Amino acid sequence: MARESLGFDPHTPNAARLYDYYLGGKDHFPVDRTAAERILEAAPELRVAARANRAFLGRAVRFLAESGVGQFLDIGTGLPAPGNVHEVAKKCDPGARVVYVDHDPVVLVHGRALLAGQGGTTVVRGDLREPGAILKDPEVLAALDFDRPVAVLLLAVMHYVAESDRPREIVATLRDALAPGSYLVLSHGTDEARAAAVERGTEVYRGTGSPLALRGRARIAELFEGFELADPGLVWLPEWRPEPADLIDFADGPRSSLLLCGVGRKS
Repeated sequence: MARESLGFDPHTPNAARLYDYYLGGKDHFPVDRTAAERILEAAPELRVAARANRAFLGRAVRFLAESGVGQFLDIGTGLPAPGNVHEVAKKCDPGARVVYVDHDPVVLVHGRALLAGQGGTTVVRGDLREPGAILKDPEVLAALDFDRPVAVLLLAVMHYVAESDRPREIVATLRDALAPGSYLVLSHGTDEARAAAVERGTEVYRGTGSPLALRGRARIAELFEGFELADPGLVWLPEWRPEPADLIDFADGPRSSLLLCGVGRKS
């Protein structure tokens, strides 16, 4: 299939490719590097923030897998990088099942290539702003049993959902489809961090097709309605159950990670 028919555009900055650049990956283009460097001028800590978000993902998945959760629905997964959900989960539970969902055609191509021949993993095209369609997708339903606990992962993706798209209703739709004992894992950029970085980053992201909708702590906490937050609650990325291997030096403290995160359980 031609790249154009997939919606591929190498001339417009892309949020998934920007994130890949922050992580030190190779799946980006000159236009992405230019946009990323503009953002990094205002917020150089974004590189370590991306690493901290990836580390939080690994800790949260290990926590859930060790707690007996064997099903994971990762929405807005982004480009593959070391420490993917299935890699972490299957170290704890070889029978774990993982469904990756993204609307970006480049992410889908890379994800399917990475997972070719691997059992228990599925890559599905879907848009977070249409959670009902994701939940009804035949591939999702074939892979996951929603009568049993499922962990829904929304890592650094809800801050691309505008208020007009009703973020609380999106999460509520996902929550209502989950069995008791299911979890929500979420990290979200906040406008309570550095003002200059927020302003510059918001300006650049407007040109990516994925403008930022940063929120304060109270608004992010609302997304966990119907879930009981696990200790230590809603905190900055490096504060969520830190492990020695994940320690990252933030010059201005944990808030320099720019994202708040939490893990909530549906009772």
